[in-house]
Amino acid sequence: MKRWRRRQDVHQVTDAKPSLTDDIKRREISYLIKMGIRTLCLILAVVVPVPWPYRLLFIAGAVFLPYIAVIGANQRSEDAPPPTFQSPEANQTEIPLHRREIGS
Repeated sequence: MKRWRRRQDVHQVTDAKPSLTDDIKRREISYLIKMGIRTLCLILAVVVPVPWPYRLLFIAGAVFLPYIAVIGANQRSEDAPPPTFQSPEANQTEIPLHRREIGS
């Protein structure tokens, strides 16, 4: 008689949420790319001799890309862990954040 073991859930590395550090790094890179494009638009608007409709397009990019870059940089991904914030009503039996290191 064979005994069938119950299958346990196997968690793969891909099931894990990205770390907060990885999420911040992704947002920083995205911000820097957008601001680089904005700088390029500003330079092109001033230096390149193109008709006014194209120049206005470059100026619009230079004006609106910072707003888009900041909104994107402040938006956490859906998979990112929530920020650690301890409200005043938090369970007081927890170890305080400043005492969570080993040996304290």
